[in-house]
Amino acid sequence: MRGPRRRASPVRLSLNGILGGDIDGAWWPRTGSLASELPDLIDVLHAPLGEIVDIDINWSATAAAPILDAHFATAMRAMRWNDSRQRIMVIVGKNGCARLLVIPHTTTQALGRMVMRRAATLPLIGDDQDVPEYAVADQVIRAARAQSASARTPAGPSVGVSAVDISKA
Repeated sequence: MRGPRRRASPVRLSLNGILGGDIDGAWWPRTGSLASELPDLIDVLHAPLGEIVDIDINWSATAAAPILDAHFATAMRAMRWNDSRQRIMVIVGKNGCARLLVIPHTTTQALGRMVMRRAATLPLIGDDQDVPEYAVADQVIRAARAQSASARTPAGPSVGVSAVDISKA
């Protein structure tokens, strides 16, 4: 049987309609084993980016993943958290480049979904702006954008795609 292989769990990915920003979207792996989930991410990104030719990450294998959960928001503010190092993955394809915030797999469903929407600048739904996760997601995205902007390197061409949220949480 030919064609794309079926995934047991769909890739949780959000992607901005116009690539080339400081953060173009987010990837939310289901496990701590990024290497085992990476082939599925590459498959999904093939359509908007073309053949993937390079992947760059801004963390080491020994670096701890950031903790994003909403119940830490008060502690984050008390510690003046505003620049905690976020994990950013730059994926370069023959037709474009995407800068993805990598959301820790341990993040709660509500916060993970909100971070994915904010990372891809997808519209908010209903009263999303009034939930506690919004403030945390906004802080995380601001920190990731600032990090990405300060570390930008020349990349492949930007490419326009339809705004897409292909997450299946």
